[in-house]
Amino acid sequence: MDSKAPPQVEVDQKEVNGGMKINNERSKNTKKSIKKKKSFLPKFGCFRIEYDATGESFDMEVVDASGHSPNPTHLVIMVNGLIGSAQDWKFAAKQFLIRYPHDAIVHCSESNSAKLTFDGVDVMGDRLADEVISVIKRHESVQKISFVGHSLGGLVARYAIAKLYGKDITMKLSEGSGHIESQNSDKECHERKYEGKIAGLEPINFITSATPHLGSRGHNQVPMLCGFKPLEKAAFRFSGIFGKTGKHLCLADKDNGKPPLLLQMVRDTEDIKFMSALRSFKRRVAYANVRYDKLVGWSTSSIRRKNELPKRRNLSRHECYRHVVNVEIAKSTPVPVEIPTESEVNSGSGKLGWEEEMIRSLTTMSWDRIDVRFSGMKQRFLAHSTIQVTNYCIDFDGVDVIQHMVDNFQL
Repeated sequence: MDSKAPPQVEVDQKEVNGGMKINNERSKNTKKSIKKKKSFLPKFGCFRIEYDATGESFDMEVVDASGHSPNPTHLVIMVNGLIGSAQDWKFAAKQFLIRYPHDAIVHCSESNSAKLTFDGVDVMGDRLADEVISVIKRHESVQKISFVGHSLGGLVARYAIAKLYGKDITMKLSEGSGHIESQNSDKECHERKYEGKIAGLEPINFITSATPHLGSRGHNQVPMLCGFKPLEKAAFRFSGIFGKTGKHLCLADKDNGKPPLLLQMVRDTEDIKFMSALRSFKRRVAYANVRYDKLVGWSTSSIRRKNELPKRRNLSRHECYRHVVNVEIAKSTPVPVEIPTESEVNSGSGKLGWEEEMIRSLTTMSWDRIDVRFSGMKQRFLAHSTIQVTNYCIDFDGVDVIQHMVDNFQL
């Protein structure tokens, strides 16, 4: 983001919580015009939405009547999915700020929107990491960071946090390498100071919603294919229709003889610490659709083997959140899992072994699993977007799922 470009702020008044008002003021011209519009803000606490120079990605925070922020300390980064945009998270962002008006600032990312989501998880992750750095530099009061990703956005966030893990963002990142340009004598000191942090901030929540953590290649991982193997094989062959991203999701990428990217992302290397970054968060949560999600299966979004999925007859509605049907709160220490032998991992076509290796690695850390079911309503066939409330007018049945996310958020 160009720091010289004036922020664009949109204004739309709407009363919330009996006294607090949402005020979004937008100006596309100069700082002078922004100040002029701010003079009309009411004498109540309000939401301010500041757009970047492109007018697409935005920060949302609570300000007082004079337009000043209470210096929130917790930065929440929201990441959209395939062919999505920052607007997809707008409803959820408002709910976070209604609940935590003085503690949080929410940034809805737009560095990967529309056709840019075809560029691949790695390219998108790099862009998101750069975007996060620019947001942190604009908000010097933040001390903690959390990520919320929908669908593909969860994978992009996993890549981005690895790029930001242990990094001092006050130092310039080398072009394309992600390494800090600093004096060798200071390097070790910097690494110790920022170890266990994401872009210098304390990592708290890492939340995904309908994210294909295990990819989309496994049997029944894309429900719309109805488990019909010829269709699944055809989808694998034509995964390039969705660009590099499609190949990543189907584990069809083999760059320079390396394993598929999603398999690389369950390991630490010298250059990038995927697992260490994910493990650094105090809390990891996977929201998953039990049924009706035509794009992402229950197993891949909840990071479970198929025989570990709860029996559907045992699922029941939560007393406060009617579409939440199962809640598994992580234990402090994950239950040890049986590690398959190398021959088992490499058996068959490699697909089954890759999926098992991803599950095995991701479950070495604790996860809260929240299972969601939209049954008995028309919106159930749009479960993939309803779980996010992409569009309130269409996806309003997912409001209670967002509320569950907000109520259980750790500050």
